[in-house]
Amino acid sequence: MSLLAIAVYILAIGIPVILLYHFHSSAWYWHVLAIVIALALGFVPTPAEYKSATFDLMFGGVFIFLMVWGIGGLIVFRPHHEKHA
Repeated sequence: MSLLAIAVYILAIGIPVILLYHFHSSAWYWHVLAIVIALALGFVPTPAEYKSATFDLMFGGVFIFLMVWGIGGLIVFRPHHEKHA
């Protein structure tokens, strides 16, 4: 695996984690929609003319980004509720 592929997948995992940590979780339905879109992209057959390493990296990066953001927003990062006295 090339260094570019490793960098793409580290960024595809790291960016949504940083965004979730900084901005916290959005409404639950946005995260479910991200998971549904990622799964739909995963099941779409790619045309023969798009079979290249660049397309695979881009497609895989988008898939991983959407899955991490969707699952992370639903499970890991709960919204903060401040306690009022």
